[in-house]
Amino acid sequence: MKDKTTEIFRDAPVPKAVINNAIPSIISMIMVLVYNLADTFFIGQTKNAYMVAAVSVATPAFLLFMAVGMLFGIGGTSLISRMLGEGNSKKAKNASSFCFWTGLTIGVIAMAIIWIFATPVSRAIGASDETLGYTSQYLNIVAAAIPFLIVGNSFSNIIRSEGNAKIAMLGMIIGNLANIILDPIMILGFGWNVAGAAIATVIGNVLAALFYIRHLLSKNTLLSIHPKHYLAKSGIAAGILAIGIPASLNSILMSTSNIIVNRIMQHHGDMAVAGLGVAMKVNMIVVMLLIGLGSGIQPLLGYCFGARNKARYTAVLKFSICLALGLSLVMTVICYCGAGPLVRAFLDNDNAFDYGMSFARIYIYSGPIMGILFVFINAIQSTGAALPALILSISRQGLIYLPTLLLFSKIFDSARMLAAAQPIADYLSAALAVLLFILTYRKYFGKEDKPASI
Repeated sequence: MKDKTTEIFRDAPVPKAVINNAIPSIISMIMVLVYNLADTFFIGQTKNAYMVAAVSVATPAFLLFMAVGMLFGIGGTSLISRMLGEGNSKKAKNASSFCFWTGLTIGVIAMAIIWIFATPVSRAIGASDETLGYTSQYLNIVAAAIPFLIVGNSFSNIIRSEGNAKIAMLGMIIGNLANIILDPIMILGFGWNVAGAAIATVIGNVLAALFYIRHLLSKNTLLSIHPKHYLAKSGIAAGILAIGIPASLNSILMSTSNIIVNRIMQHHGDMAVAGLGVAMKVNMIVVMLLIGLGSGIQPLLGYCFGARNKARYTAVLKFSICLALGLSLVMTVICYCGAGPLVRAFLDNDNAFDYGMSFARIYIYSGPIMGILFVFINAIQSTGAALPALILSISRQGLIYLPTLLLFSKIFDSARMLAAAQPIADYLSAALAVLLFILTYRKYFGKEDKPASI
């Protein structure tokens, strides 16, 4: 296992190293994307736009729990890849065990809270009188998946830090494929509607988590989830949280901003909310692919940083930027031209379709720069630079997006102008990411360098 990690992270040619890490990560994100689209698609086949709106409203709450998984996943990956680059495998085991048991505990607590407060939570995230019953029903069932969601979301990232990108990908495929297969059976076949979508989500997350646990208990890993390796001190908790909190804040702010835009959009009616939810999912086709690329290269960059190999780190980054730009442009054209058929697949109501089509075209305007944004976000996280990571995380969906959204809601009485706040925030965030990375690179690498295998 050690030889494999060294071979991929240290010795493989840069294009091969990037592709070997990025492709499994991108495939994982495609599976997440297909799962998200499948949920909405099969709910849409009920011809009940209120159910589509309810799932759209419930999604931000689900993202909050994914944010916890991201906290340990991104924070753990950053620390573990750097530890492996330094040759400190014992501390890598301590970090992975800390992520598993702390995340699992938080998941159990969150599950209990949702079961007790499902209806108030549904109201708080923007459910209307017409969608309240569907939203609370969905959350009540999905709550059972929260501990497994956190474990799965954490280790789909962490396992990549040891160079095992294919195992990380397989877990995501198993969980999401099960969900996709079960969706039509439970939503349409059994006629369980929103409840069917929720049950399929629970089963998918359980299967993914169990797959990762099986790997982590095997002899084919450098990581550990054994309680004897659990350690929070010696910089473990601090190192994970320093990068994990900013990463999770981005998801939390994304969830919060979705809740706020749903509540504001509610003034334009449930069909506008349904259209917005579908437009966000269409936009996810570009976003998820590029998140996959960014998260795929992060362990590689982290290993190079831990090994103080500046030349290889720079070469990996340059190749990744070129790859991200090409992928961004291709996917933007595809999604812009295909917006009509994509939106129609989810929405039968003509009013909701008009909103969805318009919103989807507006959202995709930020497509060309999304690759640059996610590459630099992950490049900053790979160095363990807590402050730049924090600034960037609270800016895109917080300090930049929310003021723009609220300003537009005051100035314009237009649902379409509300949607335009997102691409404006994305362009400003991409510029900020480039600036913060330049400052981080100069500070943390300085003039140190090593001969690199490029």
